[in-house]
Amino acid sequence: MENPIYLDYNATTPIDSEVAQEMNLFIKSHFGNPSSSYAMGRFTKDAINLARKHVADLINANPDEIIFTSCATESNNLAILGVLKAQPGKHVITSAIEHPAVIEVCKHLESQDYKITYLPVDRTGRINLQDVEKAIRPDTALITIMHANNEVGTIQPITETAVIAKKHNINFHTDAAQSAAKIEADVSKLGVDLLTIAGHKLYAPKGIGALYLKKGINIKNIMYGASQEKGLRPGTENVINIIALGKACEIAKRDFDRNYQTMLLSRDRLIDGLKSKPGVEFEINSDLSNSLPNTISIAFNGVDAHTLASLIGNEIYISTGSACHADSIEISPVLKAMDIDLKIAAGTIRISTGRYTTSDEVDIAVEILTKTVIKLQTK
Repeated sequence: MENPIYLDYNATTPIDSEVAQEMNLFIKSHFGNPSSSYAMGRFTKDAINLARKHVADLINANPDEIIFTSCATESNNLAILGVLKAQPGKHVITSAIEHPAVIEVCKHLESQDYKITYLPVDRTGRINLQDVEKAIRPDTALITIMHANNEVGTIQPITETAVIAKKHNINFHTDAAQSAAKIEADVSKLGVDLLTIAGHKLYAPKGIGALYLKKGINIKNIMYGASQEKGLRPGTENVINIIALGKACEIAKRDFDRNYQTMLLSRDRLIDGLKSKPGVEFEINSDLSNSLPNTISIAFNGVDAHTLASLIGNEIYISTGSACHADSIEISPVLKAMDIDLKIAAGTIRISTGRYTTSDEVDIAVEILTKTVIKLQTK
């Protein structure tokens, strides 16, 4: 196909045209250093403050609770390491299905004599609140649980977990890289102390993120330099990308209901389309009633996901649920933690729709998938 159908919005999103237009103004004309006292610097400083307000508005926070970072990975590192540097506790609770931006930090902490509890998940990828309560120790310093999973879309009981954390006076962080702008991520309702945002997941560029830091929560910096971002993220601000993130958050809030419905309708249309095709056998790996509106983790019976992805790769862009090596297949840690059967996991692909996904694209994708899957299932 001349223009393959993009169904991997959880991996990254295109830059919104309004966002690109806003960026262009600062690329061409407004290049002043925000720390400069003259007019050009003050202009960019004001623009950063407006972007901070837009990010805050998306999650119902105060602007002074937003710290700009380079990406969600940095936000997660700052949240986790920053909290632990600020207090003596040596125990962290997380889940077994976190993004590597959290899991790898926890592995590093284990090498530094911290103890990490990795909570199990059920067949749909959801943690058990009783497990959270049982895991708490006198030296528990932080709970970090993602808001929604990037592979299967499962939404975690963040509000309920926050109640437990607050009862025990434990700081609570959530990685909302996949959820912000797709589902409501109101920090006052979630009850979290820290929350991570990724720009390139909500139609801003790669290389920009943000961390919500609730007023009164004490963390320490993990980088050293000047006083930008309250000293928690030193270095001259990435003005262009900060402006872009602010604009993307403004659009996300403005068009939230419409975008939510677009994603939900396209996801359900795709599933219904596949169900209507005789001979196509598949299983859904998560509970769609408690999932992101755009995400489908789907396994086609008897089909190798990498073979399928390869055959349709010039027509549809998707992700697989396993990594293929020369002599073996490595199943996704998320599917493994969910106790998904090995054969099902090996046949799992992730389809994630977005605000630009059209009904025509969905219908064409269904036809291509059907034709290819039937061919593979009848071999």
